[in-house]
Amino acid sequence: MRRIFSGIQPTGNLTLGNYLGAIRNWVTLQEEKTYECIFCVVDQHAITIPQDPAELRSATREVTASLIAAGIDPKVSVLFNQSQVAEHMRLAWVLGCVARVGWLNRMTQFKDKAGKDRDNATTGLWWYPVLMAADILAYKGTHVPVGDDQKQHLELSRDIAQAYNSMFGVEFFPLPEPQILGAATRVMSLRDGTKKMSKSDASDMSRINMTDDADTVASKIKKAKTDPEPLPSEVAGLEERPEARNLVTIYAALAGTSVDAVLSEFGGQGFGKFKPALSELAVSVLGPIGAELQRLMADPGHIDGILADGGDRARGIAKPIVDEVYETVGFLRP
Repeated sequence: MRRIFSGIQPTGNLTLGNYLGAIRNWVTLQEEKTYECIFCVVDQHAITIPQDPAELRSATREVTASLIAAGIDPKVSVLFNQSQVAEHMRLAWVLGCVARVGWLNRMTQFKDKAGKDRDNATTGLWWYPVLMAADILAYKGTHVPVGDDQKQHLELSRDIAQAYNSMFGVEFFPLPEPQILGAATRVMSLRDGTKKMSKSDASDMSRINMTDDADTVASKIKKAKTDPEPLPSEVAGLEERPEARNLVTIYAALAGTSVDAVLSEFGGQGFGKFKPALSELAVSVLGPIGAELQRLMADPGHIDGILADGGDRARGIAKPIVDEVYETVGFLRP
């Protein structure tokens, strides 16, 4: 069975980058109905750095509401929060006993996040790629939509799956394949076109949040960093202009068209004309999503019910898989 698994952390507001780079593609995969889709709010990954418990619960609901507002249908896809399904951690320990220290030490994201004070980083921050592998393999996920920053972790998941199969002489876990979809898989900061748009950036002006209202979206686009030159008529003219390239790429992704088509329309014009057009387009796409998000957030009990139902469905898939792993490993299960 072709099965999609993907997760998103409940830390900070979801951004336009999350929507264009991941969530919109999840909706497309759901609508294509060629995969069984499992989408997870990975709250256990979130605590690799300290979290306020009340804020974590609230953020878990908000991310869930954002996914539903953007088009994820919890009746079609499985949507749940990670901590509800114990099989993730049950499998993670087994896989952690398969993975090698050298593999984890090569993970560049740990080096980036831990920085120079690596000895004070939590072991969870170092070890969480093993939990990510368990997230995927607990469902025998065959395909994983990922951004560039997670490709290395997916390669580790493949290595762990292969090592498990080899260690126990089985062909049990599939080797999950990456899926990088869509025209705007990497949306950059509105303040620095060389850096990825991030919900953890200190400046709120660097990103468009899915919770931003129309006036805020327009203001952020108006103040987005640009250069004094008009837009070029060909893609090659964007090569040394990261901020211009970013705004044109965002427009193309929101409009469902190509960068070439955008430059054909706006080439030779300045940002004084392009930015208002981009603002209008962004508001038309994100406005209905934001309104539905706010409606859903007004009823947290409804969101909790959706997550509980999704957790039951996820557990129904994962438990037999992890039980078989425990049998294969040799755990006595009276």
